[in-house]
Amino acid sequence: MISVGDLTKRFGPKVAVDHLDFEVRPGVVTGFLGPNGSGKSTTMRCMLGLDRPEAGETLFDGTPYHDLKRPLHEVGALLDAGYVHPGRSARNHLRWLAASNGIARSRIDEVLEMVGLTSVAGSRLRSYSLGMRQRLGLAGVLLGDPHTIILDEPANGLDPEGIRWIRDVLTHLARQGRTVLVSSHQLSEMALMAEDLVVIGQGRLIEQSTVASFVDRYADHWVRVQSPTAEALVGPLTAAGGEVTTVAANTLDIRGLDCVAVGEMAAQQQMVLHELSSQTGSLEDAFLKATAGAQEYTSTGLAAQ
Repeated sequence: MISVGDLTKRFGPKVAVDHLDFEVRPGVVTGFLGPNGSGKSTTMRCMLGLDRPEAGETLFDGTPYHDLKRPLHEVGALLDAGYVHPGRSARNHLRWLAASNGIARSRIDEVLEMVGLTSVAGSRLRSYSLGMRQRLGLAGVLLGDPHTIILDEPANGLDPEGIRWIRDVLTHLARQGRTVLVSSHQLSEMALMAEDLVVIGQGRLIEQSTVASFVDRYADHWVRVQSPTAEALVGPLTAAGGEVTTVAANTLDIRGLDCVAVGEMAAQQQMVLHELSSQTGSLEDAFLKATAGAQEYTSTGLAAQ
């Protein structure tokens, strides 16, 4: 369990993290979301003692990070995959990490095999791509077999196979009962991987909930109807208070009425329906709506221009 309480961090006059409170429970992947500049990376650095907050604290199963005796055995974290010595090999990079926490050398080969870097373990890191460095970073995270895992944009630089792989690894680790906190801008992946969400904007908590509850609260909801005589339903639906949009030939989207009401209306018209379904917007749609007032950078978009 991770408990963040009243965390506050300033850089001069700018408040990067503003009295932030949230908890991360074990056994599920928790997505840590927010627009650029929302304070996610600063929050993670404060949690791990890399930045000193003005107020608040973070507890890992009741203990601050700086009080952990062997931190790699308790908390595995990757905030910047590029922050490695370019002249070292992957194996030597892991050797000094292992030595710092009394981890057996045999564990190094195990984690290299886990992340698929065994064949290039002797190569210098300056030759590694960003995706390879992400894999090496995850190897370092797993080195001490920690119960808590914190990752900042772990899929950055990975190809589609690598993105699928990191998703499978993190969900597997969560199912083992570990606490997994992942920051990412890849919301389609987060929708597949995470069960819980912590969403922040301008350093403040916007929402903490399950993914399903977040989407249900913020995403759009509508009913889709497909029928050879769909246009005959437009008048009755509009009269009943529905907002009707024709999206394709013989296909309508209706907002303001539920499936039951639309279905009963179609039955009264003795209409043949090829589709009658409830539709819900994506996690991306919900995120954009929830954080609309907390965006640091906004644009009109090419369509508006």
